[in-house]
Parts: sequence; structure tokens; C-alpha cells
Amino acid sequence: MDLEQDPADQVPSPEPGSARGGRGPATRRPSATRPVVAPLAGAVRPLADVPDRVFAQGLPGCGVALDPGRDGPVEAVAPIGGRVVVIYAHAFVVAGDDGAAVLVHLGIGTVQLRGEGFELLVEQGEVVEAGQPVVRWDPGAVERGGRSPLVPVIAMDTPDEALADLADGHVGAGDRLWTWVP
Repeated sequence: MDLEQDPADQVPSPEPGSARGGRGPATRRPSATRPVVAPLAGAVRPLADVPDRVFAQGLPGCGVALDPGRDGPVEAVAPIGGRVVVIYAHAFVVAGDDGAAVLVHLGIGTVQLRGEGFELLVEQGEVVEAGQPVVRWDPGAVERGGRSPLVPVIAMDTPDEALADLADGHVGAGDRLWTWVP
């Protein structure tokens, strides 16, 4: 995973628990059933398709990848309502009040771009609603630069069985991507 820091280190733990690699609770789930929406339009792909072993192996948590269109700039939106606890040009984490958090990583290898081609639309610490624009970027430009535009969307520190009704095929920005169950 190519974040400057592991975002799991910066997501507040809602309760004490056993640590996975010293990074907070081994599992994090919402306190109530919560829909998670697609941060952008694209084809739903398994994490195993992501050309980064950390994501492909599901180490930060479970989820899916989105393969976005290459038709120009798009806005990545918040997958859940909550606080933006971590934001970089290429990645952000939104955490609900219960500490359950979703990581959106815009492309693979994009940290090397040092923010070029990305426009932040919110600030760290800001409270956002699900579907609110967070970052504007151009997946086609990322691909033309030799990087993968695949977007991992991760329920951080969450086991597979916590995700239900996973979408498949193509989704639009703001469409239900999965249901997160307690």
C-alpha cells in the first residue's frame, strides 16, 4: 500500500481490543447496519485484481476495487457519512462516529505523483455526508502515466463476513457498494 503513513494508525479506535500489528482493534464494525456507497462510477472488481499485494491480500481490511472510466476528471465521493480522519491527494479515510472506517485509495502508485492531478475538495477533520465529493482526479491521466487507476475501497480492519450484498457489474458514484453489518 503506497500511503505516506498507514491510515489505520490514524483512525481512532472505538474501544480497546486485541491489536493486529499494533494498529488498533483486530476487527472494526459499525454499531448498526450501514450502507456503503461507491466513491465513483466503475466496474466492481475483486481486491485480488489490484496490482498491490497489500490490497490484493486484504491486509488493511476487506472490500472491493473499482475500475473507473477514463473519460476525464471525476469526483470521488465519501462512501459513508462521518469525519475525514485521513486525507492525502491520492487516498482518504472516512470514519463513522462508532470508529468504523472506509479507506478509498485512488489508483495504485499514485503517491509518487505527490498530489499532481488531484484536487482536494474537503479538509482533514471535516464532517461529510455519504456521496459528498472529496477529491477530484483523472483516472485516464493516471493510467497514461503508467500507473493503475484501480480504486480499492476498504472496510478497514473488518472481516469478510461483515460485508453483505456486495454489488457486482458496474456501479455509479453514490450507488450502494455493500451493506456493512455489525
